[in-house]
Amino acid sequence: MNAPFTMKPSVTVRASSLAELFDCPARWEAKHLLRMRMPSSGAARLGTAIHAGTALFDQAKLDGNPLTPSETAGALIDALYAKDDEQGNGEVEWGDTKPQDAETIGLTLHSRYCHEIAPKQDYVGVEVPCEALEITDLGLVLTGTTDRIYRNVDGELGIADLKSGARAVGSDGIAVTSGHGPQMGVYELIAEFAVGQALTAPAQIIGLNTGKTAASQKVGVGLIANAREALIGDEDSPGLLQHASHIIHSGQFYGNPKSVLCSAKYCPRHSTCKFKG
Repeated sequence: MNAPFTMKPSVTVRASSLAELFDCPARWEAKHLLRMRMPSSGAARLGTAIHAGTALFDQAKLDGNPLTPSETAGALIDALYAKDDEQGNGEVEWGDTKPQDAETIGLTLHSRYCHEIAPKQDYVGVEVPCEALEITDLGLVLTGTTDRIYRNVDGELGIADLKSGARAVGSDGIAVTSGHGPQMGVYELIAEFAVGQALTAPAQIIGLNTGKTAASQKVGVGLIANAREALIGDEDSPGLLQHASHIIHSGQFYGNPKSVLCSAKYCPRHSTCKFKG
């Protein structure tokens, strides 16, 4: 992969953090380099729980020992009330949402995913990890876990990523894909490296709408073609990975006071940040 920069010592970047790097480098540095901790949000814990339940359901089917949605719902409950989240932080700030309400929403979406989405999918991998894809000329090591690898009707492989949130699915019933392209592109790169096969099918976003009413708790799928196109540039037009390398290795972790996540709720350095509004 060509780059306009000289070789640099490698820095590990999780695929899921790339969007945050571009949104606010100062917040990214605080969380991913300085390892500053803060309580998990209720929305994040709910998302983790939904991932746990649906992953067990899909993996059981892939293993040839299918389980019912009810039998796999326990994994969702366990993750929702676990003492620690996936970062090892046990504290959760639930905000306006009670854990019991989150449980109801999670179980509804788990059931809808298992009945409406999963039967239409041909998965070949569930929670596929990539330990380290090193891009030496950029000084980056990409890591992460791809939610799903699926096979389409033409036999092509692609990635599928579960996204939960209040606006994860549009009014048309299609998962919102806007803004997810770069992250999906990184997932494609690491998934190809992990499985040793080309991924040429469009990336799927599987949206799970965490609305407070039963009618708003819907699921849907959206497609992103050529997700990695913006990642890889050339000497005349650097791609996002080149820009990420430049930010990280230059140490220019500037803040973005207009970020929608610029608050104490989302940023562990907010109280001392000189960039905040």
